[in-house]
Amino acid sequence: MTENITITATREDIYRLLAACYYPPSKELIEEGCCATLVDLLAPVAADAAQHAADAVLAAGQSALEALSVEHARLFIGPFQLIAPPYGSIYLDDAKTVMGDSTARVAAFYHNCGLQLAEDFHELPDHFAVELEFMSFLAFKQREAEVSGDSNEVARISSLQQEFLYRFLMPWLEPFTAAIITDAEAPFYQAIARCTAAFINADFASLTDSNNG
Repeated sequence: MTENITITATREDIYRLLAACYYPPSKELIEEGCCATLVDLLAPVAADAAQHAADAVLAAGQSALEALSVEHARLFIGPFQLIAPPYGSIYLDDAKTVMGDSTARVAAFYHNCGLQLAEDFHELPDHFAVELEFMSFLAFKQREAEVSGDSNEVARISSLQQEFLYRFLMPWLEPFTAAIITDAEAPFYQAIARCTAAFINADFASLTDSNNG
């Protein structure tokens, strides 16, 4: 059980740190060694993702914060046509716009899990970073259940994580990260995208094996 708690805590931290990489870059992101921490966390659970995180460390060290901010805006914010819009509805809904039907379904899933976005939070429910943070929250709830020895709750929350990835995140993971990876002008975000895709694919496979076992 102790080993399970450790693995769940690691997953919780990985999802949280990956989410931070998709918000506008801050001095803290660089100075607190977010990507270096990811390397250490990922090494025992997804070695290929850890290598991509190491590439991100190198790229961040070669880029000023201002340059990373410009890359981030060009990829995810605008004002011009975005390279990789970070909203699920762009990829999942026929209208290819923000605030589509899939956005409402994501918000409903959060609500059913006891979460509601704060009124002063200005991102949409299906922003890529928000969905990663939600996975971190579910891993946290799983760890709580593991600590208390509630095996039924552990199984329930593990199943919720698999369901959320399958229904909401996996369907647009590849096109979103591929759009970043094929952009040759953003080496830091290329590495982060490769890291994210490798980890989430490995985590989904692990959750599926565990829940079917």
